[in-house]
Amino acid sequence: MSGPQCCENPPSLSSTCGAGSVTEIGGLKAYVTGPSDSKLAILLVSDIHVVLFVHFEGFEAPKFRELADKTATVSGFHVVVPDFFYGDPFNPDKTERLVWLQSHGTDKGFEDAKLVIAALRNKGISTIGAAGFCWGGKVVVELSKSDYIQAAVLLHPSRVTVDDIKEVKAPIAILGAEFDKISPPELLKQFEEVLSTKPEVSGYVKIFPGVPHGWAVRYKDEDETAVKLAYEAHQDMLDWFTKYVQ
Repeated sequence: MSGPQCCENPPSLSSTCGAGSVTEIGGLKAYVTGPSDSKLAILLVSDIHVVLFVHFEGFEAPKFRELADKTATVSGFHVVVPDFFYGDPFNPDKTERLVWLQSHGTDKGFEDAKLVIAALRNKGISTIGAAGFCWGGKVVVELSKSDYIQAAVLLHPSRVTVDDIKEVKAPIAILGAEFDKISPPELLKQFEEVLSTKPEVSGYVKIFPGVPHGWAVRYKDEDETAVKLAYEAHQDMLDWFTKYVQ
């Protein structure tokens, strides 16, 4: 379950950041970046914190947009970051977190993600990878159980279970944090054990030392070690997609 760690270290927002633009895909607003004629696409499903602080007309967490732009630039992917919350961000001053989550569940996110993927296929995209952060990890693991995507990366995932991993069919990398109360290292090691029994599925599990849940997108710029570890996670994600999204 998403917990208090999901809401720590809120970003400074900027509606003008990013090299891409906001458009509509599969009925959802989405930040898109990278070559529009690419046959390879990456779907980034943001963590609850990034989504909590976006506005209807765009995704204003600069670090998440920067990661989308980096993903597009390095490998020439067409990158899509949908607004799975339909412009209805969580406001802690108005709504209890658990109440808000009841109407913004990962099951609805999964159904919406399928619509986005179908729209990308209709545009001529042949191969799709997806990365999920916290809340988005559950959405992506659901996608990886079928042929919706060809590669998956989970970064500090939330609500992902051992049973989920047993059903995974796409190559999957799981990047976790040492200090994560939501998906602790003990759980990630169980994921690793399950993947080791599935030789037909390429799997990789890595636990980053000294970092908390959310470190990959909510690091502090003045913390050199945090920045280094976040960038290392980004590179691991890019390497995975470069290998399997072809």
